[in-house]
Amino acid sequence: MRITIPNRIGFGTAPLGNMFREIPEQEALDTVEAAWQAGIRYFDGAPLYGAGLAEIRLGEALSNHPRDEYVLGTKVGRLILDELEAPTQRDLGEKGGLFEHGLPNKIVYDYTEEGTLRSIEDSLRRLKTDRLDYAWIHDPAKDFHGDKWLTVFDTAMNGAAKALTRLREEGVIKAWGLGVNRVEACELALDRADPDGFLIAGRYTLLDHETALGKLMPACESRGLGIVVGGPYNSGLLAGGEHFEYQKAPQAMIERVERIKLICGRFNVDIKSVALQFSLAHPAVAGIIPGASRPARISENIALAAAKIPADLWALLKQNGLIAGNAPVPLGN
Repeated sequence: MRITIPNRIGFGTAPLGNMFREIPEQEALDTVEAAWQAGIRYFDGAPLYGAGLAEIRLGEALSNHPRDEYVLGTKVGRLILDELEAPTQRDLGEKGGLFEHGLPNKIVYDYTEEGTLRSIEDSLRRLKTDRLDYAWIHDPAKDFHGDKWLTVFDTAMNGAAKALTRLREEGVIKAWGLGVNRVEACELALDRADPDGFLIAGRYTLLDHETALGKLMPACESRGLGIVVGGPYNSGLLAGGEHFEYQKAPQAMIERVERIKLICGRFNVDIKSVALQFSLAHPAVAGIIPGASRPARISENIALAAAKIPADLWALLKQNGLIAGNAPVPLGN
């Protein structure tokens, strides 16, 4: 597999960019340290997360640890400027208001080769390191660019993808792919370029996986590409939160979660365990990166991913149409 995640569980840093709430600095740093102490060695950032705030915090927290002992990924496609703007007024497509508690620096899109190289340089500075392992082209998809997304995607393939392919060939990075919330962009990239895998948030989860199972997952498996599943809790709804797809969850999705919980309750299994282990079960999945903004959540996620789940629970979920019949599931224990 061309993308590998140590221990198959990484740390997604979107919450460190003050996603949904203002997180105290020390709490953010303690959360990264808790991840390290728990054995997590893949850390994933992005300039978008709090307009650089998450990368700054991640860089500070990891500065005490040897660089050779962890794998680091971040995104390209957006630049953080010195110019300021009101975070509440940013155009984030379907994800409006996501980082309104982040830094006030202006965020602009740039999927060109030159913009990609500048983005990497800026991220390295914020992350306090001299190299990246993985680089993901961030959000060249419809949820952020609307009807113009195919034009943006073309720019990314002709710009960022070429730059990252060259950096991979030169040994500057180990691998690259797309970091998106939409399956369609990944499928197109398979035809247009030679990515090593995809970081796809929310699209191979307990609540949303049928589209990915159609073409993307089989194609990645056959080509040896690695899928990193971001947002395995679907923005928190599967972890007891109120958000799905970064917004308030619709009633139909809340009811679906309740149906899953009823089945989990029959076996005394936490739905969070089912969510994490479902995403991990597909052979194309290199790992998952559940986000966490509090230190206690780190060890909890690791324990949930290893908890015992009876095979009968998975069978009941399929019988009730709550997961796809062709979805790989753990063997049960």
